[in-house]
Amino acid sequence: MIFKDKITINSSKRFEIIDITSKIQSVIDENTINRGIINIFSKHSTSAIIVNENEKGLLLDFERSLNDIIPNDNSYKHDIIDNNADSHLKSFFLGSSESIPINDKKLAIGTWQSVFFIELDGPRNNRTIELTIIGD
Repeated sequence: MIFKDKITINSSKRFEIIDITSKIQSVIDENTINRGIINIFSKHSTSAIIVNENEKGLLLDFERSLNDIIPNDNSYKHDIIDNNADSHLKSFFLGSSESIPINDKKLAIGTWQSVFFIELDGPRNNRTIELTIIGD
Protein backbone atom coordinates (compact mmCIF):
# COMPACT_ATOMS: atom_id res chain seq x y z
CA MET A 1 0.00 0.00 0.00
CA ILE A 2 1.13 3.54 -0.74
CA PHE A 3 0.00 6.55 1.26
CA LYS A 4 0.82 10.16 0.30
CA ASP A 5 0.47 13.31 2.37
CA LYS A 6 2.22 16.61 2.91
CA ILE A 7 3.05 18.99 5.69
CA THR A 8 3.73 22.70 5.43
CA ILE A 9 6.33 24.65 7.34
CA ASN A 10 6.68 28.35 8.04
CA SER A 11 10.11 29.70 8.96
CA SER A 12 10.98 32.90 10.77
CA LYS A 13 14.71 33.30 10.05
CA ARG A 14 17.03 33.06 7.06
CA PHE A 15 18.64 29.93 8.54
CA GLU A 16 16.46 27.82 10.77
CA ILE A 17 16.50 24.23 11.93
CA ILE A 18 12.94 23.01 12.49
CA ASP A 19 12.24 19.66 14.15
CA ILE A 20 9.43 18.03 12.15
CA THR A 21 9.58 14.59 13.79
CA SER A 22 6.23 14.92 15.60
CA LYS A 23 4.47 16.22 12.46
CA ILE A 24 5.71 13.20 10.50
CA GLN A 25 4.73 10.82 13.28
CA SER A 26 1.23 12.35 13.30
CA VAL A 27 0.84 11.53 9.61
CA ILE A 28 1.97 7.95 10.27
CA ASP A 29 -0.52 7.70 13.15
CA GLU A 30 -3.36 8.78 10.84
CA ASN A 31 -2.85 6.01 8.24
CA THR A 32 -3.18 2.24 8.29
CA ILE A 33 0.43 1.30 7.50
CA ASN A 34 2.13 -0.50 10.40
CA ARG A 35 5.52 -1.17 8.83
CA GLY A 36 7.29 0.06 5.78
CA ILE A 37 9.27 3.11 4.80
CA ILE A 38 8.57 6.82 4.63
CA ASN A 39 10.24 9.22 2.24
CA ILE A 40 10.35 12.84 3.40
CA PHE A 41 11.02 15.23 0.50
CA SER A 42 11.31 19.02 0.51
CA LYS A 43 10.03 20.61 -2.69
CA HIS A 44 12.31 23.64 -2.33
CA SER A 45 15.84 24.05 -3.66
CA THR A 46 16.88 26.31 -0.77
CA SER A 47 16.01 23.90 2.01
CA ALA A 48 17.02 20.45 3.19
CA ILE A 49 15.84 17.43 5.15
CA ILE A 50 18.27 15.78 7.57
CA VAL A 51 18.29 13.32 10.46
CA ASN A 52 20.48 14.02 13.46
CA GLU A 53 20.50 14.73 17.18
CA ASN A 54 18.36 17.57 18.51
CA GLU A 55 20.88 19.09 20.92
CA LYS A 56 21.17 22.88 21.04
CA GLY A 57 24.98 23.02 21.01
CA LEU A 58 25.23 20.57 18.12
CA LEU A 59 22.68 22.53 16.09
CA LEU A 60 24.63 25.76 16.64
CA ASP A 61 27.86 23.97 15.67
CA PHE A 62 26.13 22.66 12.54
CA GLU A 63 25.03 26.15 11.48
CA ARG A 64 28.49 27.62 12.12
CA SER A 65 30.26 24.79 10.26
CA LEU A 66 27.92 25.05 7.29
CA ASN A 67 28.52 28.80 7.08
CA ASP A 68 32.30 28.22 7.32
CA ILE A 69 32.15 25.81 4.38
CA ILE A 70 29.76 27.92 2.29
CA PRO A 71 29.86 31.57 3.37
CA ASN A 72 26.90 33.87 2.68
CA ASP A 73 28.82 36.35 0.54
CA ASN A 74 31.39 34.92 -1.81
CA SER A 75 30.66 36.66 -5.15
CA TYR A 76 28.61 33.69 -6.35
CA LYS A 77 27.43 33.87 -9.96
CA HIS A 78 23.86 32.92 -9.01
CA ASP A 79 23.60 35.96 -6.70
CA ILE A 80 23.06 38.10 -9.79
CA ILE A 81 19.61 36.48 -10.07
CA ASP A 82 18.26 36.51 -6.52
CA ASN A 83 21.11 36.82 -4.01
CA ASN A 84 20.70 33.35 -2.46
CA ALA A 85 23.40 31.24 -4.08
CA ASP A 86 24.75 30.17 -0.69
CA SER A 87 21.33 28.72 0.18
CA HIS A 88 21.23 26.67 -3.02
CA LEU A 89 24.80 25.45 -2.51
CA LYS A 90 24.10 24.40 1.09
CA SER A 91 21.05 22.47 -0.12
CA PHE A 92 23.22 20.65 -2.67
CA PHE A 93 25.43 19.40 0.15
CA LEU A 94 22.64 18.54 2.61
CA GLY A 95 20.07 16.97 0.29
CA SER A 96 16.34 17.31 -0.13
CA SER A 97 15.08 14.01 1.27
CA GLU A 98 15.44 11.22 3.80
CA SER A 99 13.92 7.73 3.82
CA ILE A 100 13.23 6.19 7.22
CA PRO A 101 11.85 2.75 8.17
CA ILE A 102 8.53 2.48 10.00
CA ASN A 103 8.08 -0.29 12.59
CA ASP A 104 4.84 -0.76 14.54
CA LYS A 105 3.55 2.64 13.28
CA LYS A 106 6.64 4.45 14.63
CA LEU A 107 9.57 6.12 12.90
CA ALA A 108 12.49 3.72 13.36
CA ILE A 109 15.00 6.39 14.31
CA GLY A 110 17.61 6.26 17.04
CA THR A 111 16.96 7.37 20.60
CA TRP A 112 18.58 10.77 20.07
CA GLN A 113 17.61 11.28 16.43
CA SER A 114 15.10 13.75 15.05
CA VAL A 115 14.01 14.68 11.54
CA PHE A 116 14.72 18.29 10.63
CA PHE A 117 13.60 20.69 7.95
CA ILE A 118 16.50 23.07 7.33
CA GLU A 119 15.46 26.50 6.10
CA LEU A 120 18.31 28.04 4.15
CA ASP A 121 16.60 31.09 2.59
CA GLY A 122 13.93 32.28 4.97
CA PRO A 123 11.82 33.55 6.36
CA ARG A 124 9.30 31.72 4.19
CA ASN A 125 5.70 30.60 4.48
CA ASN A 126 4.08 27.42 3.24
CA ARG A 127 7.18 25.36 2.55
CA THR A 128 5.86 22.02 1.32
CA ILE A 129 7.23 18.68 2.44
CA GLU A 130 5.91 15.65 0.55
CA LEU A 131 5.53 12.41 2.51
CA THR A 132 5.28 9.06 0.76
CA ILE A 133 4.72 5.96 2.87
CA ILE A 134 5.09 2.51 1.35
CA GLY A 135 4.23 -0.51 3.46
CA ASP A 136 1.56 -2.76 4.88
